[in-house]
Amino acid sequence: MLTLMLNKTDLTPASFILNGIPGLEDMHVWISFPFCSMYVVAMVGNCGLLYLVRYEDSLHRPMYYFLAMLSFTDLVICSSTIPKALSIFWFHFKEISFDECLAQMFFVHTFTGMESGVLMLMALDRYVAICYPLRYSIILTNPVIAKLGLATFLRGMLLIIPFTFLTKRLPYCRGNVISHTYCDHMSVAKLSCGNIKVNAVYGLMVALLIGGFDILCITVSYTMILRAVVSLSSADARQKAFSTCTAHICAIVFSYSPAFFSFFSHRFGDHIIPPSCHIIVANIYLLLPPTMNPVVYGVKTKQIRDCVLKILSGIKDSKSHSI
Repeated sequence: MLTLMLNKTDLTPASFILNGIPGLEDMHVWISFPFCSMYVVAMVGNCGLLYLVRYEDSLHRPMYYFLAMLSFTDLVICSSTIPKALSIFWFHFKEISFDECLAQMFFVHTFTGMESGVLMLMALDRYVAICYPLRYSIILTNPVIAKLGLATFLRGMLLIIPFTFLTKRLPYCRGNVISHTYCDHMSVAKLSCGNIKVNAVYGLMVALLIGGFDILCITVSYTMILRAVVSLSSADARQKAFSTCTAHICAIVFSYSPAFFSFFSHRFGDHIIPPSCHIIVANIYLLLPPTMNPVVYGVKTKQIRDCVLKILSGIKDSKSHSI
């Protein structure tokens, strides 16, 4: 029994080596510039949205509370991965402890699942706003919004926690070098010489429970929205209703397109898609939504534009008075 315990300990590495983007090591510094630029835009944009929703009374509405949840989720996702990726590109700090790797994996997968859930809640919000406008404020009260947000977070957390135990139980005898910029569940599991079938099946099941369920709800919501909008007699009313959904549709495209590519290529395209392509897309999956969501909502949402202009004009007036 003691021998088995010692063998298990020997097969659990103290740390992993994140190798960045294999095959493109000479270009790491150049690749880091768009990564860093997108990260800065994501941090500034999402922190700015959180500030606006917190302090602007005109944005104290369900739609913007959900947007604040999305911004918070995006901040956690990109901050869990990009600083480490930049340290690999710039300083060759590739080592990450086993426990830190599990923690990074937990945060990445939990909050990507939460982001999917928030996008689903935002689709339901648009459905209620367009199909039941008179009951909108009655249905989506602050307590209801808080409960929906908490349920979305708990769903992601409870479904992802088993990943850490399934990964920790594996024996690792294929080295400790991960060809990635962060600790992804399957990238870590593939270093094991044990049976990872349970990991793969559970990962697929979680993807269906989170992504599949959320996409189904989004599809049903927009089908009902489309039916309601088409039935409107006024062309202006139809255009206004569609315009309220534009930013959310863009957010869905930015989130799910690279997510699907990353998920299916990891499981079914190992011998077709170059590893460097897969890893770049996986990073885009984590970086693109946090970068683009604040930009899209800032451009497409009149209330947010007005708040930003009011703040900028206030800053400009204070400077002119000081002069």
